[in-house]
Amino acid sequence: MGAVRIAGTVRDGAGQPVPDALVELSQIEGCARAATAPDGSFSFVTVKPDPVPGCDGVAQAPHIAVSVFARGLLARLATRIYFPDEPGANAVDPLLSELGDGTTLVAQPDGDGLRFDIVLQGEGETVFLDV
Repeated sequence: MGAVRIAGTVRDGAGQPVPDALVELSQIEGCARAATAPDGSFSFVTVKPDPVPGCDGVAQAPHIAVSVFARGLLARLATRIYFPDEPGANAVDPLLSELGDGTTLVAQPDGDGLRFDIVLQGEGETVFLDV
């Protein structure tokens, strides 16, 4: 396990940055919160997690749980960040397999870190989970 930088932008349905959102990462190794900047950006340095066992014993690909809080949302939005360097694990992950196209959940390589943009609605909307 090593440290990884994850950065992104929270955007609304019109493609505009959300300057007052709160993004929370949570995993077995701990959790962290970051408020978005005026341009909707956020950034974390965290530890890449190991695979975790699912309820049915099937291993889930390494991922980080994400919650998004913002003005106008009555409840938090929940999603996940998966890692692009785990194609084998991602291919058999129960959630990604169920979604078929979980591309909005897989972070993209970006320089020395990863990029994970969050789109609240509309074209390119991030897959959000019922929790």
